[in-house]
Amino acid sequence: MGDDIETFEATDAGASLTKPISCGDLKKGYHVVIKGHPCKISDISFSKTGKHGSAKGHMFGIDIFTGRKYEDVQPGHAAMEEPFVTREIYQLINVDEDAGSVSLLLPDGTTKDDLNLPDVPIPGQAEPSDDDRDRTEKIKTMFNDGKSILVVVIGALGMEKIMDVQEGRD
Repeated sequence: MGDDIETFEATDAGASLTKPISCGDLKKGYHVVIKGHPCKISDISFSKTGKHGSAKGHMFGIDIFTGRKYEDVQPGHAAMEEPFVTREIYQLINVDEDAGSVSLLLPDGTTKDDLNLPDVPIPGQAEPSDDDRDRTEKIKTMFNDGKSILVVVIGALGMEKIMDVQEGRD
């Protein structure tokens, strides 16, 4: 027996960012990946089965981060990806306006320092919207006024973004 014992600082369970779902099982309001973007289905319809194939699902989705609309057509039996979407509320403790970053307080007392203000562009995504700029201005104003701030953070496909701002209780 040797004294070589391996220790691990952190482990990853290898959890997937999505789970498979049949196109035929999708409904309005479900989340699905369309063209690589996590979308909420705003409208879906199915054609009847024809002599040359199966029924097709025609869906429209709205990107949960940018609000852009995407469209996709898939056979009813096709497997699609349903993203795991998280929604968390954190207390904001610091805003670095120069870097465009924020620091959030986690429930266990540690901090989360890997998020940016909503108007900071996400690589590979669309430019920030007017709503993103409004949220950023609201955060900056409330922070500079010394108010307690709660932010709602949405996460999917390994990305996170501040999607709402509320005044917290002191």
